[in-house]
Amino acid sequence: MPTVPSVPVPILETERLVLRGHRANDFADCFTLWTDPGVTRFIGGKPSTQEEVWGRLLRYVGHWAMLGFGYWVITDKTTGRFMGEVGFADFRREIDPSLDGMPEIGWVLAPECQGKGYATEAARAAIRWGEKHFGPVRTACIIAPENEASIRVAEKCGYREFRRTTYKDQPTIMFVREQARA
Repeated sequence: MPTVPSVPVPILETERLVLRGHRANDFADCFTLWTDPGVTRFIGGKPSTQEEVWGRLLRYVGHWAMLGFGYWVITDKTTGRFMGEVGFADFRREIDPSLDGMPEIGWVLAPECQGKGYATEAARAAIRWGEKHFGPVRTACIIAPENEASIRVAEKCGYREFRRTTYKDQPTIMFVREQARA
């Protein structure tokens, strides 16, 4: 993965969405998102604490500052309403096989935004950005086997099941996507 210190977070636009960098005043929306049991059911299994959400927000900003990539806030293009998050990360997960050297994509949407194609639209925008900035590298994502909606998003975005494994003692499916060679 490339290391590019302190780059500004690019703003991405799709037909319905704007993806932008996180700000301190996004904390309340992030907290609402990450404390919703329906949202966290497949991501960690339990609602996050205030401290965990603040740490997540700082990690997002830190990714951009240290690595030149990270997560975006997903907002409604018309209203500016917070809808969720999407992006790439290097979480240095202790998982087998290792994800070292592979940008890991992820997405999460507020319950009222799920099932409307927003996750796929946002992930595709992030992937287009990633193809330009990472070059021809493999990217990955991990998804709980029960999270059928996220599996569908991954498959629509060109990710294919690579291996079934465990992460933090939970069954996990690792998906990979080969970037097109220039």
